[in-house]
Amino acid sequence: MRRPRRLRTIPAMIRDQSAKKPAKGAPKKAAPSNKKTAPKKLAKALAGGKSATIVPPSFRRERALIKCGIWPVAGCDEAGRGPLAGPVVAAAVILDPDRIPRGIDDSKRLTPEAREKLFDKICATAQVSVAVASRSRIDRDNILRASLWALKRAVVALPEQPRHVFVDGRDRLDTECDCEAVIGGDGIVLSIAAASIVAKVTRDRLMCALAQDCPGYGFEQHKGYAVPEHLDALNRLGPTVHHRSFFAPVVAARAKHMPWTVVPAQDLFAVTEIEVQVDTSLEVDASANL
Repeated sequence: MRRPRRLRTIPAMIRDQSAKKPAKGAPKKAAPSNKKTAPKKLAKALAGGKSATIVPPSFRRERALIKCGIWPVAGCDEAGRGPLAGPVVAAAVILDPDRIPRGIDDSKRLTPEAREKLFDKICATAQVSVAVASRSRIDRDNILRASLWALKRAVVALPEQPRHVFVDGRDRLDTECDCEAVIGGDGIVLSIAAASIVAKVTRDRLMCALAQDCPGYGFEQHKGYAVPEHLDALNRLGPTVHHRSFFAPVVAARAKHMPWTVVPAQDLFAVTEIEVQVDTSLEVDASANL
């Protein structure tokens, strides 16, 4: 008697693998993304990881002009557009290619101690000039025009007139030499970064001097910017002669402490009634040829 043949059974694992094979020409499925690690990578980048490295300003643009025979090349920048008080200070710098101090960067990235040290080194090795636009000029011309005026004055005041000027921002200067505006230039062009340090340190020293004449406002700490401590002092003490008249917090403080100095603005769309007197005793000839 023959024994029945035993059928071989294929393991389930092998059958499942053959079933999972994609058909020919079908698109491959993308690998599942790890959503948990994505926020960590983003946080690391924002915190200053390798993917968010900050490149310091370079002397590359200046050297390119030197190779073309264009020299001297200056960089200029200002400090003090945003504060509620104090002047705008502009600086122009012509760096010596053979004696460039190490560590020059955008003044906003440096500590006050580092700015002070670099200020001395820049003034000792480069050609430097400074121009100041006073509070009265800012009130008369507005902050933008006063800043551009100070920047131009700083370029003109250089010991040696440059043949090319780099200026931070989007506005070119009306100078006799070529002028190139570089947005974010204090973090790109080394000459502009040097000028930003000179302008910042000079203005900070001026604001510390003003703090002695105007105690209670904290100019030596916030340098005139609209921080809560400054706004509180404005509300308590009122504006000084160093505050910019047309900045909104200063206008509000003046209206509170010195309302007699506030001139109400005229409403151009107001309707005024004009009384017209007509002499009814005069007879008008309707047949007259008008």
